[in-house]
This record gives sequence, structure tokens and C-alpha cells, in this order.
Amino acid sequence: STPCWIVSVTRGNTNSKMTDYSVHIPFAEKACEFLDASPDPYHAVQTMIARLEKAGYTRLRKREPFAGKVTAGGKYYYTCNRTTLVAFAVGGKYKSGNGFKIIGGHTDSPNLKVKPRSKRSASGCVQLGVECYGGGLWHTWFDRDLGISGRVLVRAKADDGKETVVQRFVKVDKPVARVSTLCIHLQTADERQAFKVNKEDHLTPILGTQSAASVLTESAKAQLTGEGEGEDDDRDPWAKDQEPLLLDLLASELGVDKKDIADFELNLFDSQPASLGGIKSEFLNSARLDNLATCFVACEALAHYAESGAVETDEDISLIALFDHEEIGSRSAQGAGSPVMAEAVRRISSALTDHANAMAPDVLSSVVRRSFVFSVDQAHAVHPNYASKHEKNHAPKMNNGVVVKTNQNQRYATNGITGFIVRELVRKANLVPVQEFAVRNDCPCGSTIGPIISANTGIRTIDAGMPQLSMHSCREVMGIADLTNGRDLFTAFFTHFREIDDALEG
Repeated sequence: STPCWIVSVTRGNTNSKMTDYSVHIPFAEKACEFLDASPDPYHAVQTMIARLEKAGYTRLRKREPFAGKVTAGGKYYYTCNRTTLVAFAVGGKYKSGNGFKIIGGHTDSPNLKVKPRSKRSASGCVQLGVECYGGGLWHTWFDRDLGISGRVLVRAKADDGKETVVQRFVKVDKPVARVSTLCIHLQTADERQAFKVNKEDHLTPILGTQSAASVLTESAKAQLTGEGEGEDDDRDPWAKDQEPLLLDLLASELGVDKKDIADFELNLFDSQPASLGGIKSEFLNSARLDNLATCFVACEALAHYAESGAVETDEDISLIALFDHEEIGSRSAQGAGSPVMAEAVRRISSALTDHANAMAPDVLSSVVRRSFVFSVDQAHAVHPNYASKHEKNHAPKMNNGVVVKTNQNQRYATNGITGFIVRELVRKANLVPVQEFAVRNDCPCGSTIGPIISANTGIRTIDAGMPQLSMHSCREVMGIADLTNGRDLFTAFFTHFREIDDALEG
């Protein structure tokens, strides 16, 4: 049957039905803008902060106590390493001991990160030393136009004359790098049969060409005058290991002197903008849908929840926690395996008690029992060319709703109770039904932040996600209706969770 939110129209005199996705396009175009502005976790968090501040959220500093700053009805955010974002709205009717409605996701995606010693060259080409981050489909990074982005540390002078180091974000959309494939004429018959990538030898991108004259000139100048690289080496040993063309580019983009660049954390990204595709514009094609699509929808849902005025009558705390380093196991100071989640629940709850420094342990345990985590990471849609890879009764489709992920070996945190709560949210809010995903018995199962957060905090958790194809490719695809489906489900979660949970026998 056709879901109630889809309009079916007949074109001309044909008998075929065409689905009208126009209602979803404005939100999808907004998602494209977010994705284009967010080539790395730094920029993703920065972009979300701008959206939250527009909705009235104010910044908290982790180094300072929250007590006296957090109040009922307030809206706040803070970051960890500027790559993990925690944002929350305190219900206007909040009372000490009430729970948290949490949406969790991650800000990182597989990519090529610049190595600490970036300088590299071969065969007359200027190259860049890179390291593979996460489990990317690395063959999809070949022959792509690659930009560069990330965080740069810059030396500066404070008003009192003291030297400071400031953090600057850089985003070079120009395709300054490329990883080229080997032409077919130089490949053996076996190499043509299967494209095998040696990640160390084959994924080094090219930045430009070396000029023999300029290389000889610089070398002679350094030997005759002592100037050039030797001078830089004395000033900063770090700089001598960096590609000069890269430093020139960063200095130009940031408007600083090259010698003031102290360090950087950079990655490459596909410079092709996000776009709507498919014959009816029903698909969103972009890099980093896993998991920036979740970040976008979660942020929009939380911002809209505040803007709607619903926070004023809420009794709980609505929170999003978007972590770095999920793609490499979450075990870092700002990953889901860190104290960030448990610390957020403890610090925020304590700050909202009358005696913040003396919150009783049993009250905090009550908070945990009254809370719920919606762990959201993109899901695997069934691929029409590889349909046998899915278990036939658990094969989600794009544009057909959010997916609940279940694995009895706890690769996902979903259980009977948490699954029921989400399905009840759908029923109560009259939303598009959720889809179900479980792997085949003869197939390995991935995992995400859900089991990690659940084990670390004791909070009930479900794993879910919006379905997509080409996960971990340099460029992925999902259905635009599922952006709307995700936003509606997250909004229903913030609105109806307490009523449903209170009616559930404990």
C-alpha cells in the first residue's frame, strides 16, 4: 500500500504511477548545504553550532562548572575537541531526577588524513603523505577531485604581547589533490580482473609537479647562502617535514604568515557538491552521509523542538550527542567509548539540583533508569544488484522509513523493550512505519555506538538509522524522504517518549 505521506499521480495516458517527492525536496536541499559545509568533524560541529545558536542555544565551557548556568527551560551546547558536540534543552517543568531523551550519532567518516610528516615526492610529482582513516571503500577514492580541510594551529600575539596559539579551521574546495588510477594498458591480465589497492603505495595523492629548475635553484641557494630550508629548520623542526606547497596554500587560505603555522590536522574530501539525483530527484548523492545525515537531522529536530515552544511544557531533558571516532572504534577522549555521555548525564543533572555538589547516587541511578538513547547510524538498504546479501525478511528500502537494527549477539543494542518504544512512537504520532534490519546468519554484522553507550552508562538504547547504499564509499546515496522520516521520528521521540515510558510496566 502507498504510505499516507506519498502522493501518487498518473503521467499522461500511461498506467504507471509516479511518486511525487516534491514535499521532501526543500529539506533535502538544506541537507545538501549542510553536507557541503561539513567536510570534516570540525566543520560539521561548527555548522551545527551556527544552527543551534540561531535557535537560541548558548555555549557552556566544559572547564567551568555547569551549576548556576543551567536552568529549567534553558538551551545549551558544548564541544569536546571541537569534533564532538553535546547539545540539550532542559524542559520548563523539569524536576530533579527526571530523565534524558538522547539521540546519539557520530561526526566522522572514512577519509584520507594527512600524516604528521606530509612531505613526499616521486617521479617529478609533488605528493602528500596520507593515512587511511576508518574502513573506507578505498577504490572509490581514485580519480576523484579532492579538496583539503581541517584544523590549523596558528601562532599569534595577544593584546598583552604574549604569544598565543589559536585554532583556525580551513576548507579548500578547490580540487588540489588527486589519486590517479593506473591506465589499463600498463596492467596485467590479473590486475584487470580485480582492482586491488595497496593502501601505502597506491593511495598517495598528487598535489602538483616538481620543476627541475626550481629544485636546483633552491638547493643551490641553500648551499651558497644558508637560506631556504635550513633557515626554516632552525626556526621550527616541524616545518621542515611539511610540504612547502601545502603550507603556502594554508597560509594563503587563512591569511597568515607561513612561519606562524605551528601544526595541523587535515584530511582530504571529495570536492563534488552534494546533489539530488534520480529521475524524480528522490535521492541524495553525497559524501559522508554516514553519518552526517544523522547529525543534520538530529540537529534540525532539536533546534525545531526549541523553536516550537514545546520545551516549555517538557519534564525531561532533550539531548543530542554526536561523537568523533566511531569509524575507528570510539575509543578516544571524545568518542562514544569515553566518559562524555555518562559525564553529560551526571553534570547536567547535578547542575539542576538544589545542591549540585551533593546529588545522591540513588537519584542519579533513577535518572539513568528514566532515560533512553536513540543511537542513530546510517543503515544498509537492500541493493537491487546484490539483493541476496540481505536476509529476505529484513531488507530495508530507501525512501521507505527509518530502520530499526537488531542483532541478538549485541552488535546492536536493540531489545524487545527499546524496539517497542520506538514502534509505539511511530504509532502514536501516525508516522511512516519503521523498517527492520537483521543480518543473514552467514554474514558478519557491523556495529556502532549503541552497545558502547549502553554498556558504559546502563541507559536503555536502540540502534536505528536511515537506509542508504554505497556505505563507506567516497560518495554515497540515500532517499530524500527518509530525511523527513528521520526528522519526524526524532521530533516524536522528544514529544511523546515520557508518556509512552510511563505507561510501560517497569
